[in-house]
Amino acid sequence: MTTSESRDPARRNIWAVSLTSLLTDISSEMVLHLVPLYLSAVLGVGVHVIGLIEGVAKSVASLLKLVSGRVADRFRRRKWLAVAGYGISALSKPFFLWATSWQSVAAVRWVERVGKGVRTAPRDALLADSAPAERRGFVFGLHRAADTLGAVIGLGVAMAVISYLGTGSTLDASTFRWVVVCSLVPALAAVAVLAFGAKDIAPSSKEPKSKPSLAFRGLGKRFFIFLAIVALFDLGDSSDAFLVLRASERGLGLMGILSLLALFNIVYALISTPAGRLSDRFGRRRVLVAGWGLYALVYLGLARVENEHQLWPLFALYGVYYGLTHGTAKAFVTDLVPEDLRGTAFGTYHALVGVLDLPASVIAGVLWQGFGHFGGFGAAAPFTFSAITAGTAALALWIWHRFDRSSRRPQHTS
Repeated sequence: MTTSESRDPARRNIWAVSLTSLLTDISSEMVLHLVPLYLSAVLGVGVHVIGLIEGVAKSVASLLKLVSGRVADRFRRRKWLAVAGYGISALSKPFFLWATSWQSVAAVRWVERVGKGVRTAPRDALLADSAPAERRGFVFGLHRAADTLGAVIGLGVAMAVISYLGTGSTLDASTFRWVVVCSLVPALAAVAVLAFGAKDIAPSSKEPKSKPSLAFRGLGKRFFIFLAIVALFDLGDSSDAFLVLRASERGLGLMGILSLLALFNIVYALISTPAGRLSDRFGRRRVLVAGWGLYALVYLGLARVENEHQLWPLFALYGVYYGLTHGTAKAFVTDLVPEDLRGTAFGTYHALVGVLDLPASVIAGVLWQGFGHFGGFGAAAPFTFSAITAGTAALALWIWHRFDRSSRRPQHTS
């Protein structure tokens, strides 16, 4: 395939994947941030149970991310695996309408995450296949910006529905179900956009594919060093549900919490693309160190926050952290691994992050509220723990950058 022939499909993929993520996040952000409030305020579920549900939700998807990444590499079918994953997530959401116990809510939440597990690695590999090597940071940043703009729109729609129904201070079961109904249209539209708008890209490399049995070895030592540092960070990176619960615990009402989340996502969307450009120019690790350091400071602030007014700057800074790191980390993964193992690499990366979400969220819930006959240490404890692990990971990444002689060598390119 010539450059002129491949350029248009590649560009179309970037926009199709970005629009799909935008529509999906409109749908997801309308509902998923309300789930912990629904569990807590409507069903009376404790914080430690919410932490368990959220941790399992992400961990269930993790093994599927690993499998779907390997399948995407083996059969070179990025697009249709991603379409299937988005379809599973979209079709699971209506079942929230009949979820009246924490067990049924958990089941729907877990199935929705199965869809995410199927789609994430092949989608990111498709995006990497479509991104020029010198603009990977920009492309992944643009994708994150579109994804996050969808979150802003979704939160805005949820707030409009809640305001129209006249339940701005608290969440009730009827309001939650109306929000779920409104979320179904963008969810289904997202599946259609990817199915009809994207196309698999033929590999540019003439090298033979790595054998499946040797795929993990082919990812290279530097990739696994990065994973080890990510693991340290993610051990303290509990579910964002704890941010929602912290805001509620500090006295913020339902509309105030949704406004906080909208602020966070607006900042995230604005920062993502410029951050990707920065990583293209100055290096991925410098941007990641800055982002993780900022995360540590934000979580120290959340540990010490005294009233709802102090939450606003902290959530804005949290958006800066997300913008600096999430697209940059994916671009860095692409830099570190061969072209024919990108699906496996993204599956491995996302699987690690997802598996650690379970212990991270369980640790956070136990530190906050305790478990059984063991009392917790209070709401500040999980945020202090997260700040310590993030600061340590940022230091480890900085040390690796300083002493890794290959950091300035050319990386794997397409």
